[in-house]
This record gives sequence, structure tokens and C-alpha cells, in this order.
Amino acid sequence: MIIVAYKSRDEIGACLESLPQVLNDRAVEVVVVDNYPADGTSEFVGEAFPWVTLLDPGENLGFGAANNLGFEATRGECVLFLNPDTICNQPALQHLVSRVLSEPAIGLITPRLVQADGEMDLACRRSIPTAWDGFCRGVGLSGRFPRSKRFAGYNLTYLPERETYPVGAINGAFMLGRRSVLAKVASPMVPQVFDESFFMYGDDLDLCVRVAQAGFQLVYDGRYDVVHLKGQSVAKDYDKMSVAIFDANRDVYLKHFGKTPVARWKWRCLFGMWKRLALWRASRRGSRRVRPA
Repeated sequence: MIIVAYKSRDEIGACLESLPQVLNDRAVEVVVVDNYPADGTSEFVGEAFPWVTLLDPGENLGFGAANNLGFEATRGECVLFLNPDTICNQPALQHLVSRVLSEPAIGLITPRLVQADGEMDLACRRSIPTAWDGFCRGVGLSGRFPRSKRFAGYNLTYLPERETYPVGAINGAFMLGRRSVLAKVASPMVPQVFDESFFMYGDDLDLCVRVAQAGFQLVYDGRYDVVHLKGQSVAKDYDKMSVAIFDANRDVYLKHFGKTPVARWKWRCLFGMWKRLALWRASRRGSRRVRPA
């Protein structure tokens, strides 16, 4: 398991306590990459969880680069990229690891992620949105008609939460897959699972696109829950965070779907309009949590 910590001193303890040290009769490898050691996360983890491997890169590498560093430091057959603001449980981990090892078609899998209030974190089960999906989410049609396949294609809310099926993308807070699959989709020049040109956001979506392009499935399994205390490990300036998320997702689309000048122009315009619309709607509601996922 690879956990990237950033100002995570107050939350990482609950995460690590929820992880088994043995799973399926095999020792569990846990690597924490501390992108912000100034808050005492490394000292706390070293004292309270001596079985965890700590990596201090000496600077904030960003989410993707830190995960790549952790990936290089592990050797397990299965690899779990996990946020420090999650709380796991052994039955869920055991079930998902068993699926990954027994179903070769699976590239990455996630359980149903639930927030502190018990509501589902919708970002754990997404499509690769079309322009229409983005429009419906931007103007609020997906929220008004969550059971409509036509309007709710972004977060797939028309699908049952408690079943399992392939999806377009999953959340970087919990991504479990086989090392052999991740190695296949890594950069051919260097062993980079995540594209390090994405510093904080967009890297999970980019990885999902590459896994799908390599012929593997992104799978959601809603029969098991993992808690995701969403937003605890990021800065609290939600306006800037929201803009960064929109821009990063735009760059994913430019990378994979912007092969022509016309396509690049289309995605730049659409993401620009979508971002402005979402920020305007949030300001009208008095909300500061504007997130495209």
C-alpha cells in the first residue's frame, strides 16, 4: 500500500490503524511518502507505526510523483494507492485483493467510498465524461435527475450503489491493481505509473484512461465500503482548488482526446465554460466546495 501524506498528521493515524499487517496469510507492505514533513507526520508515524516504511523526499513532489516513488519502493503483487484520509477495513481489502488476483480483466478496482456523513463519495464511480455529461453536471441536470441515464452520465448515479460493474474512472483515494498491469501502463522510458506532469489533480483520471486504453477494466464494487473523509488532506482554499481541478481534468482531455487543433479548441472552450458555470452556481448557493468530480 502506498499513502502520500501532505499535512496529514491529524488524519493518518486512523488510516494506518485500519490497515491489517497480514492479509491472505501474507505480510502487508505499507509505504508512506511524506510530502510535508514539517507538520510532524513522519515523526508520528515512525513512533506509532514502526512497521510502516517512511519515505521523505525532502520536498513536495506532488501526488503522482510521490506515488511513483512509493511504487518503486514496494514489491507486492498487488498495489493499493490510498489516501491518508481514508479508513479501511479487512473484509473490504480481502475481497478486493481476491478479485484482482482472480480476475485478469481487472485493471483497477475500488469499493464504495463513503464520506463521514454516510453519503457516497460520487467520485469513486465515474464515466469518462462526454461534452454532454459535463454540460448536464454543469447546469445541474444530473443533480435534478440522478436516476436518468441520459442526464446523470457523469457520476453514473442511475446505477445501483450496492452492485459491481465496470466504470469509466475511479477516485485516486483508493486504486487497487496488480503490479503487472500498472507496469504495463507505466511510461516506457521510466517506471512512472502516474504522469508526473500532473502535480496534484488529474493524475488519477489520466491513469484510468491509460488502463482502459491498455485493455483492462476499471471496476466499482459497491458491496464493500471504505470511509473517505474527503478533502481533509488538501488546502482549504476551495476556490483555488476547484480551478486547479478543472484545469487538470482539461489537460487530461487535451492529452488523450485533443489530437487535432479543432479537438484541442473544443475541450479548452468546454472546460472554460464549465468551470465558470460551476463557480457561478456555487456562489449563488453560497457553497465553496466546487468540484468537477
